[in-house]
Amino acid sequence: MEKKNEINGHATSERPLETKGAPRNTQQKLAEFLTRNLLVIMTVSGVLVGVGLGMGVRNMNLSKAQMTYFAFPGEMLLRMLKMIILPLVVCSLVSGAASLDTRSLGKLGGIAVAYFLVTTLIASGIGVTLAFIVKPGVGAGSLNSNSLGLERVSNNKETTDSFLDLARNLFPSNLVAAAFRSYATDYKMVASGNDINGTTLYQKVPFGKENDGMNILGLVLFAMVFGVALRKLGDEGEELIRFFNAFNEATMVLVSWIMWYIPFGIVFLVGSKIVEMEDVVLLVTSLGKYIFASILGHIIHGGIVLPLIYFGFTRKNPFSFLSGLITPFTTAFATCSSSATLPSMIKCVEENNGVDKRISRFILPIGATVNMDGAAIFQCIAAVFIAQLNNTELNAGQIFTILVTATASSVGAAGIPAGGIITIAIILEAIGLPTNDLSLMLAVDWIVDRTTTVVNVEGDALGAGILHHINQQEIAKQQKEMEVGRELSEVRVETVANVQAQEETSPLVMHKTKASEAVSDDAESVL
Repeated sequence: MEKKNEINGHATSERPLETKGAPRNTQQKLAEFLTRNLLVIMTVSGVLVGVGLGMGVRNMNLSKAQMTYFAFPGEMLLRMLKMIILPLVVCSLVSGAASLDTRSLGKLGGIAVAYFLVTTLIASGIGVTLAFIVKPGVGAGSLNSNSLGLERVSNNKETTDSFLDLARNLFPSNLVAAAFRSYATDYKMVASGNDINGTTLYQKVPFGKENDGMNILGLVLFAMVFGVALRKLGDEGEELIRFFNAFNEATMVLVSWIMWYIPFGIVFLVGSKIVEMEDVVLLVTSLGKYIFASILGHIIHGGIVLPLIYFGFTRKNPFSFLSGLITPFTTAFATCSSSATLPSMIKCVEENNGVDKRISRFILPIGATVNMDGAAIFQCIAAVFIAQLNNTELNAGQIFTILVTATASSVGAAGIPAGGIITIAIILEAIGLPTNDLSLMLAVDWIVDRTTTVVNVEGDALGAGILHHINQQEIAKQQKEMEVGRELSEVRVETVANVQAQEETSPLVMHKTKASEAVSDDAESVL
């Protein structure tokens, strides 16, 4: 019989001690290690093989059509992971919100929001600080998208409309459409009259349209509220809660099957990206300081800040916790998508780190949607980089605007490859900078986006670990209070029983009582 034991955040199996007569040799230990970590080893090897394969195929000068065929196995992996996102997010959030009582749901939700907000603000601060130290845009004024042969990225959306769209997407008008479309504001020029010279005047009028892409933000909010509503129903909602729980477990079985395809798919995902690269040497030398600043920010935040926050709350080794998440980190590095990494992250957090299912399935889908620490870092660096590129001195108000806008807009950033590029446009609009140079960011986004996604999902995982620790402390505190209350009630019952027994059996007490009664009777008669 195996028992679960938790060490440094890891759930380990406690097996009966083996007999001294049969010690395990090195081969058996190695075989056990390989069996236990086979998927991790295969996934990491997939990245290395993909790099080698990509470098080899790159010299073959494939046509565009041949590149598409070469990338096909990697495309299939992305399609599988995206296929599972919708049922996983909705069912896990409904069952997670329904399994927690309203008070703990509110408390855990409040802690999660505070954690996401504080870590994203810290990430934005790191990004701005590094951008002013490294100065990636200084001396690069002659650099433009034409010299690198890049396409221009145009974005004419107002900052106000961007945030209004965020609010609109929180409440989708059609839940079915939200599974594959999201709301976005566009503009049209409408004639508004003539001036004194007879020239027709035009006014830019916003109107709504539906863009392709899942509205995860709206689905997350609906699933949470729906789960709370089912909890409030009591017995009537139990059937539906059981349905979502069963649906969730079946989805996790599908995830476990897909995870065995991940190493093979990653080989071609990474390899195809290397084959598609244009002149990578020119890009890296031109934008090297920007790439360096972004990756350094991710290393500082992911390797120092987040582990310190985890250690501060739990007093456990954060790197022991993170060592159980190598597979989702590798998946994040290869796919550049927080949403696509969500299935393997939930599975590994629960199985390798022993996090409560109710916590992980409640907080990880929310984190994959709203917690974008890595994105906040590179967005702030990109905004300062473009300001330096245009020889614009940023004042204190503009720097504060960058921090706040990057923190707020990262909530609505899509958990997909290059999802943060459009968000940079919102920051640039907010501080009055042109968006013409966004194509420079897009040119090297395939490099920076990999470390960005790893930091994003690391923040989600450590947040789940912190909430699990806080929840365990609350449970232990409640159990202790219950035990103390039970002991007090037992003592009280015994005391009452002993007094009654004394009154019934002690002749002295009975004599005293009767004597006192007799005295009182005599006193009354005398009076």
